[in-house]
Amino acid sequence: MVCAGSVASIRTVIFCVVPEPLAAELYDRLNDYYSDDPNVTVIVDRRKKERREPGTTGGGLREVRDRRRPRVAGDFPPLASS
Repeated sequence: MVCAGSVASIRTVIFCVVPEPLAAELYDRLNDYYSDDPNVTVIVDRRKKERREPGTTGGGLREVRDRRRPRVAGDFPPLASS
């Protein structure tokens, strides 16, 4: 059940991501450009390398599961005909 008041409180957020090699050139310009828009945040991407190495399985114990509630066993009763 969703209340009508909660839908109005959802805000769109846009991240403008600047690569670190271009940060000195672009960050201030983009930050000034989007300063009037409260939905846009300019950030610098400071990642140095990929977090996952190619060919690794991560933890190795991941499994895909169906999170839906299981169906009740059996069939629907026949419809009454009039």
